[in-house]
Amino acid sequence: SGPVALLRTGKDVSSVKWHRKGDYFTTVSPKASASAVLIHQLSKAASQQRFGKSKGGEAQLACFHPQKPFLFVATKEHVRVYHLVKQVMVKRLLSGCRHISSLDVHPSGDHLVVGSLDRRLVWFDLDLASTPYKTLKYHERALRSVGFHPRYPLMASASDDGSIHVFHSMVYSDLMRNPLIVPVKVLRGHSTVKGLGTLSMAFHPTQTWLFS
Repeated sequence: SGPVALLRTGKDVSSVKWHRKGDYFTTVSPKASASAVLIHQLSKAASQQRFGKSKGGEAQLACFHPQKPFLFVATKEHVRVYHLVKQVMVKRLLSGCRHISSLDVHPSGDHLVVGSLDRRLVWFDLDLASTPYKTLKYHERALRSVGFHPRYPLMASASDDGSIHVFHSMVYSDLMRNPLIVPVKVLRGHSTVKGLGTLSMAFHPTQTWLFS
């Protein structure tokens, strides 16, 4: 029993995300300058710094593409998509947000959702433009966590208003059909303390369960 791995970083870590295959994970330390985004391989106990210092602001979050060697890195206002093999930026997504607080990639790899402290839930269709496909503002306070269910057509967002909004989010294999996003349920149960409410949420990998 005990920890499988222990990492020591020079600055505070704000984000940790696993690759779906389970061997790689990425960490983000916004104040760590050029080493803000690191990729770690558990089986080899190795860490890599794939990118230099970005000119577009401090990295806040990062997550992997589920199938392709892409890494999504969010600053406060934008999301950059990097090709990990070629080590180049392939796309820059313009969120329209003031401060991005969370992001997640759809299991298909073709869609991305971003949550922000200015109450926005932004959906990107990665096969279309670099601007949002849809922007939703259902919460009364800042969004802290957004995510897709890995198996079912569900998406959810958690906020400082103490609630979690659950959406039916159907993505079609027919590229001519737009994604269907329908509000399903508002879950309440968390209280707001000193301006902070529901700080994180996650779906169960196989069941229709949500943890917050």
